[in-house]
Order: sequence, then structure tokens, then C-alpha cells
Amino acid sequence: MKKHIPNALTCGNLLCGCAGIAAVLLRNELVLGSYLIGLAAVLDFLDGFIARLLKAYSPIGKDLDSLADMVTFGVLPGIIVFKLLSNYLNLDPATDLGTAILLPHVAFIIPVFSALRLAKFNIDTRQTDSFIGVPTPANTLLIASIPLILQQHPEWSAFITKPATLITLSVVMSLLLVAELPLFAQKFKSFAFRPNAIRYIFLLISLLLLVLLQATAVPLIIILYILLSVANRLRRTSVSDTV
Repeated sequence: MKKHIPNALTCGNLLCGCAGIAAVLLRNELVLGSYLIGLAAVLDFLDGFIARLLKAYSPIGKDLDSLADMVTFGVLPGIIVFKLLSNYLNLDPATDLGTAILLPHVAFIIPVFSALRLAKFNIDTRQTDSFIGVPTPANTLLIASIPLILQQHPEWSAFITKPATLITLSVVMSLLLVAELPLFAQKFKSFAFRPNAIRYIFLLISLLLLVLLQATAVPLIIILYILLSVANRLRRTSVSDTV
């Protein structure tokens, strides 16, 4: 039975993604969609953690994980940005057909590049202990934070929900998904501090930011993740050059 536990968690991730798409697209419940992404992210972490703990690896588990991630961390964030753009524009298709139909669909660059990211990850042997490009869950958590930030700070709505802001965010984050940018993975092979120093530092600062800033902390955490990864890469390069 133990070999099915990780796959059951992965299916829970997929279920959250499907429910989130329905909530956002059909009922305009963007905040609920964001909470479901958060729950899916926890399940996504647990399925890999428990698979390693129980040594319950399987080829179907790897493929199932990618398929679930494509829905939850690919399609759902695209749907959230699509609805944010549609809600902001509030155009009448009868008189503004081109803008009303075409502009919000720019958001679907997110699932397209998420699919490319997931496909590259599955065949890239360099990404066993680290990542090349921003992981799809990190990108999705950034996008999922937008409805929560708007709920927490409605006065920021005029800037955050502007098409220029949302489209720029979509394009930049989509490119970072497939960029040749080495990033450390949150995989602990042991709990010793020295080999995991960067992970402990990241988790500690992230926890403090979440306590102090709540949803507003998420974009800062993603930026911190990228900056720490770049600094760690430069440090390792410097050490290897010295040796």
C-alpha cells in the first residue's frame, strides 16, 4: 500500500488544481483559487518527501506529478491572470471585440511556458539536486499571492491589476521558467546545518517575512530565492576557481 501514498497526494494536488480552475473561471473566486494553490503546494512537497521517505518511487509517479503540476501550477495561474485582466478591462465584446477577446488571453503564455519547464525538467539530468530556471510552483505561488495581496491591500489595486503590470509579470516570469538560471532546491538529504546553510537561511527569512507581511511577503520571498541562488552560484564558482 505504501507505494500508492505519494500518488494519492499527487492526485490531491491535481484535485486542488481542478477545483481552483472551476472556482476562478466559473465563480470569480480568485482568493479561493489562491488558497487551493497553497494547499496543492503542500501536497506537492509531501508527495516527493514521502516517496523518498518510504522509497516508494515509480515511473507512473513521476509522470503523474508532472501532469498534476501542469494543471495546478500551469493552467490555474494562467486562469487567475486571465480573470484579473478580464475583470480590470470589463469591456463589452460587442464594441471592443478585439481587446476583450485577445488581451486577457496573453495570460495563457504562463501555461505554455510551464509546460516547457516541466518537459525540460523531466529530461534534464542537471536538475536532480537543483533547478535550472524558476520552478513552476514558485511561479504559481507568486501569481496566487496577487488576489491575497489585493484583499489585504485594496489600495494597491490600481497598480497591481493594470494590464501593463500583469502582462509584464506574465512575460518575465514565463521567461524565468525556462531560463538557464541555476537555483537551489529545497531538498534536505540531511538536517546538518553546513551543507544546508542556504536552505536554512532562506526558510528562516521567509518565515519572518510571512509573519510580518503575510501575503505581501510572497513576491519578496521569490526574489530572495533567486538572489540567494545567484549568490550561492557565484560563491561556488569563486571557490572552484580558487582551488
